[in-house]
Amino acid sequence: MEISILQKVRYTYKPKLPASLSGDIRDIALNFGEPTEAISDQEALKDIFKHTYGKPLATFTKGTMAGMGAELKVALILSGGQAPGGHNVIAGIFDGLKKANPASKLYGYLEGPAGLLENKYIELTGEIIEEYRNTGGFDIIGSGRTKIESPEQFAASLKNAKALGLKAIVIIGGDDSNTNAALLAEYFIEKGEDIQVIGCPKTIDGDLKNEHIETSFGFDTACKTYSELIGNICRDANSAKKYWHFIKLMGRAASHIALECALQTQPNVCIISEEVEAKKMSLEAIINQICDSIVKRADKNENFGVVLIPEGLVEFVPEMKKLISELNDVMAGHEAEFAALHFFEEQLSWLQKKISADSYQFFNSMPPQFAKEFLADRDPHGNVQVSLIETEKLLISMVKARLSMLKQEGTYKGRFSALGHFFGYEGRCAFPSNFDTDYCYTLGYGAFVLIAGGLTGYISSVKNLVADAKDWVAGGVPLTMMMNLEQRHGSKKPVIRKALVELEGAPFKTFARQRDAWALETSFHYPGAIQYYGPPEVCDQTTKTLQLEHIK
Repeated sequence: MEISILQKVRYTYKPKLPASLSGDIRDIALNFGEPTEAISDQEALKDIFKHTYGKPLATFTKGTMAGMGAELKVALILSGGQAPGGHNVIAGIFDGLKKANPASKLYGYLEGPAGLLENKYIELTGEIIEEYRNTGGFDIIGSGRTKIESPEQFAASLKNAKALGLKAIVIIGGDDSNTNAALLAEYFIEKGEDIQVIGCPKTIDGDLKNEHIETSFGFDTACKTYSELIGNICRDANSAKKYWHFIKLMGRAASHIALECALQTQPNVCIISEEVEAKKMSLEAIINQICDSIVKRADKNENFGVVLIPEGLVEFVPEMKKLISELNDVMAGHEAEFAALHFFEEQLSWLQKKISADSYQFFNSMPPQFAKEFLADRDPHGNVQVSLIETEKLLISMVKARLSMLKQEGTYKGRFSALGHFFGYEGRCAFPSNFDTDYCYTLGYGAFVLIAGGLTGYISSVKNLVADAKDWVAGGVPLTMMMNLEQRHGSKKPVIRKALVELEGAPFKTFARQRDAWALETSFHYPGAIQYYGPPEVCDQTTKTLQLEHIK
């Protein structure tokens, strides 16, 4: 297979490691802090995780470990959606494993957790690894979204791990996947088996982070990829001066991507879901906010602009959140009855008797083409598939209607032409930035050291990420430390808490201070493409979010 020149050159890039992981791998040891507590529900979680709760934070230091040179068999799983840099996590694990003992073996379960359950795997040899270093995607072994939940699934996981003679499993995934890692680690100990489980923090959404996990891998590259595209559109809008571009961005539970892209490109409007929820902003209020910018810019004869919209916005708007909740309940309880209705008019009449008057009135007020999206095929849990709702086009339709009214009132004299876009998959498998290339390699290398140190129920971590890579602080965080209990499918379940945009945090406050000016003026920034070679201040920069969060 012919490969691009960039890929050929990227193969030669040598990821940077922090000083604590550099040099001879046999000179690395673990340093432990005090016992830890979960973020809430401590007693309940202590009961669920009897063997792994309360472990101390771990950091790497110079020294020796008895288990560092042992011959090991380690397997890994790519779990959930793709994120740039995953291949370098694998390369880091592989290099650490082979440096410690060349006879050790690394396996990859195919297509996510299902590979472990179905015992489908390959050995990851040096020849295979060399083809994927510093590249995007998860295509080395594929990924999947299967959850290990039932007693039968846990038993199958143990059976297959033992059959392969594994010392450890590394689960590379987001909050749900790493929650699964914690449960699997506990299960193995409960069954008397010495099979370790280590996690790595992955998600472009940026919602797996806390005091000790400063960012999830892939967020940097994805945001830079989207920001390049947004910047290109901003420049096109400023050149043609005739379109308003409504751009939906990935991020269902949190608006980190939208906020970071706004900080990088300075659009006229950026909606932050967490602010919408905190202020209980109605859909009408959001439409008015967008229209206010459009009208004021039209007064300056600037009938163009850019609006950023987080993917999960509809779940934060109060009346839409209520509608989705009621639809989920009704569909779950009357699935067969609803399936027998083949025409929208029939569905509308049926829903009028099943949901509240307020929700029905709101549902019926939406343009039919968008209302139908709320009734489309459900996800595996029977819920509305929010990602399939074309929020950007819904907002365009409603803004257009509102501007038509304002024109009749004589308060708007501009021209409105709009285009909708959704940037999602474009960023998930991009060539990783230098930051993600280095960060992911460090996460993987560190994951191996945690295994060599005999730890289980930990997630590989790296702190001080705005500094030079040599000054990064690598180690491990107990997964139970990041957990709370949440209502899932009718009962309380242990989960790693998603990190939402903090309205009191420096990134949002920086955005909030400037957005009124952006709404009126053409203040676009054009970040350009990700740079891999050149001055460090150009090639190795972190996200604006991370930089702002480190300002003391």
